[in-house]
Amino acid sequence: MCAGFAQAGAQPELIHLDALIAAPQTIEQYELIGFPGGFSYGDDIASGRIFAVRLKNRLWPALRAAAARGVPMIAVCNGFQVIVQAGLLPGPHTGDATAGQWPATPPAQEVSLQHNSGGRFIGAWVPVAYPKSACLWTAGLADAYAATGLAADAMLLPIAHGEGRFVTGDASILPRLQDAGQIAVTYGTDVNGSEGAVAGICDATGRIFGLMPHPERFLQWNRHPYWTRLPQSLRALPTPGMMMFRNAVAAAVSVR
Repeated sequence: MCAGFAQAGAQPELIHLDALIAAPQTIEQYELIGFPGGFSYGDDIASGRIFAVRLKNRLWPALRAAAARGVPMIAVCNGFQVIVQAGLLPGPHTGDATAGQWPATPPAQEVSLQHNSGGRFIGAWVPVAYPKSACLWTAGLADAYAATGLAADAMLLPIAHGEGRFVTGDASILPRLQDAGQIAVTYGTDVNGSEGAVAGICDATGRIFGLMPHPERFLQWNRHPYWTRLPQSLRALPTPGMMMFRNAVAAAVSVR
């Protein structure tokens, strides 16, 4: 993830959660935030649970302030599991009395990433799509590859998870997210049983983005599963992962 930010023109700093908890005000100096994948705290209770509880209890005011000032954030795989439990996604609803206002305390969890429908860990490259959405991270991706006529080859991302099945708390949530343009990435096939084939969502502003696939593992075309067979017309473009990080860096620069 640090490599993705750096190659997109940012100057990343890798900071341990304990260091942030010791000095939450540190977050005020950053223009971009990333929550990486992995197995935080060994997934000893559930994926992302301990990390999320620590965010909610110790860092919510600082993260809320960052969200309110429009800091782009990305959360991948375990990071996605963390921030949906912490309350950063799906974020404040559109169209209600407090639209766009981040609450003083973490909101109730509305979506979750549960065990894959097949009951097993999956590590594979899978087809994805980027629906029209508010997400600044995925802006322009679908059109860029459609213009080459090679979208099917380009629109793949790697996954590596055992608990990636996107589920919602009640039947009203998925339609609400769809109507608000918060579905940012979908699977092209039934990968893990996710509702609506959802692979990633954003908040209503499009600045906070979480997904189970790993864009940071696809920064160069030579990571593609059959990259040597890809035509130069496609390889001349940035990869989908690289486009996401460039979009976010450009967005951060634009609000300085």
